[in-house]
This record gives sequence, structure tokens and C-alpha cells, in this order.
Amino acid sequence: MFDTKFVIIVREDLAVWQKLNVTAFLSTGIAAAEEGLMGEDYRDRDGNVYYPLCAQPIIVLGGNQAILSKALQRAVERGVPASVYVEEMFSTGHDAANRAVFAKFSREDAKLVGIAFRAERKVADKISKGAKMHP
Repeated sequence: MFDTKFVIIVREDLAVWQKLNVTAFLSTGIAAAEEGLMGEDYRDRDGNVYYPLCAQPIIVLGGNQAILSKALQRAVERGVPASVYVEEMFSTGHDAANRAVFAKFSREDAKLVGIAFRAERKVADKISKGAKMHP
């Protein structure tokens, strides 16, 4: 049992490839920022070494635009850092372009397609209220 939850909320109306893309990008933001979140290297029977994975389960939820916006608002109000992905980032091809398009929006007018955060369990539940387990 973990004291925290690692949560990703993805907008439900996205194409499958977009949901997968957003989930992958958001998880790297949390993993990079949270010291100690990554486990140990994996080794197979033959001695081959593979990259470590997240040591904590990741909960993937779904929600509409309103749920994502509310989750981001709750995270900000509680001082919980988050990774976010906006719709316009689908049209870019690299990190600098992603950051440039992201900077054009405020929290209130961003077309969020995903948010990820890691917080104490009760706080994470409050932030993600209204989101449902992704099918």
C-alpha cells in the first residue's frame, strides 16, 4: 500500500492513439519530477538489463473537459504539482513547440486533454473527484 496515488485523467472523447500519447507524455512528467518514484532496473534470466519502471501503480481515469478543468483547479488550489497536456499540442512535433503552444493559454481557457499528478491518497481522491476508471 502506498501513501500516495499517481493519477492520470484523460479526456474521454479523444481517439485511442491520442489517449495513449497523452498518457505516455504525462507519466514521464511525473516520473521525472518525483524523486524515488522509479524502481530498479529489470534483469531477465539471461542477464539482459532493461530500464526501470514506475515503482507505484498508475491509475488511469477518464473524464470530460469540465472534469479535467476542475481537477486542474483543485490541484492548483492544493499546491499539488501536475503535468498537463492541451489539445493544441497534438499539432506540434517537439518539446519546444509544445511549450510554445502551451504558453498561449491560461488555466481557464486551456483545452485540456490530460492531467497527471501524484499526491497523498485522500488529496488525490479529492482532486480526481468525478473522473471514472478508464475503460
